[in-house]
Amino acid sequence: MGHDPIADSVLELLKASDPDASELLRQEAARQATTLELIASENHVSPAVMHAMGTCLTNKYAEGYPGARYYGGCTYHDSVERLAQERASALFGCKFANVQPHSGAQANAATFLALLSPGDTFAALVLADGGHLSHGLKVNMSGKWFNPVFYPLHYDESHERFEQIDYDAVRDVCLKHKPKLLMCGYSAYPRTIDFERFRAIADEVGALLMADIAHIAGLVAAGVHPSPFPHAHVVTTTTHKTLRGPRGGMIMTNDEEIAKKINRAVFPGMQGGPLMHVILAKAVAYGEALKPEFKTYQQQVVKNAQALAAALTSHGYRITSGGTDNHLMLVDLRPRSADLTGADAELWLELAGIITNKNGIPQDPRPPRVTSGLRLGTPALTSRGLKESEMERVAGWIDRVLSAAGDEATTNAVRGEVQAFCADFPMPA
Repeated sequence: MGHDPIADSVLELLKASDPDASELLRQEAARQATTLELIASENHVSPAVMHAMGTCLTNKYAEGYPGARYYGGCTYHDSVERLAQERASALFGCKFANVQPHSGAQANAATFLALLSPGDTFAALVLADGGHLSHGLKVNMSGKWFNPVFYPLHYDESHERFEQIDYDAVRDVCLKHKPKLLMCGYSAYPRTIDFERFRAIADEVGALLMADIAHIAGLVAAGVHPSPFPHAHVVTTTTHKTLRGPRGGMIMTNDEEIAKKINRAVFPGMQGGPLMHVILAKAVAYGEALKPEFKTYQQQVVKNAQALAAALTSHGYRITSGGTDNHLMLVDLRPRSADLTGADAELWLELAGIITNKNGIPQDPRPPRVTSGLRLGTPALTSRGLKESEMERVAGWIDRVLSAAGDEATTNAVRGEVQAFCADFPMPA
């Protein structure tokens, strides 16, 4: 596991007790250390965050909330959860934070349970345009139990905001359907979100405004992207991605009555016992994010994304919406090759040691399992110390692999170069 003596000792301990599991862990650690992680929703946590998850807090049930548990022996668990809550509130400038959700999708589901009744209408961006499955996909509980209506992106190519949020369309959809909840915040949207404008629309139609900042939470925390507060009534997020914490979720608000509803919806409405070892790791990550160097990191994440987008553009790829303001970009592969699909690109790049995910682009003619695009992000590479000049090298490798259309010799050559390159940018330790 690299140069982390604690992780190395854990691996040795596991090897003695369970060689099969130990070998799988060793292989995965080696894979991460020798590949370039470009999936926008992934990151590399610090050793402190990682080790906080592997602690004795995993032994304890702590159903309930600090000061009101359903089990004894929770004195220190109360203190851990309060620490996470206090740091989250300081980080995002909010009054209330529920740190118990196990994921962003569960945070969204709990918010729906708290604020909506089955059959209620809410408005969101359609998944194909960059939304999330928990924002009303018909096979998800958000689409099965509630009534989603969708607003589109701009598609007038003469318009300066082509493939960006169409706020006039948002207003039109809300005026027509009168949703009880208006959602903003996305999983594949590269531009700045105008939370104040969303709140004005929500107020006009009598809706609550919910911001899902799972992807941009780290940017928001560092002041690199505008905050949803004080505009949003409720804010959900994951705690990994740009926030660089453990895998988990969180819900925040400034409204005490909404906070009470959220708490009841999370427990006992959605979950039983919280994962206290993960909540400790959340507290550690929030503490890291409160330090000045975290802002420098997030600024570099955006610089790297813009450098990568520019470099890919120079190689003939199209970046949807014309660029990026945050940590991610959607790459339209078709201008480079009409036959190139996201599925092929993902597979070939992984063989070359570059980890990406296929992703539909706005108005994509191909199905979700094939796609015409890739979603790329820079949080993980930035955590390893890469900067703008390295982004140009990464773009060059991507183009070499895709131009060769999976040619084995080219793929193997790039794999060797990537592996050697990774040795100069070790995992956080």
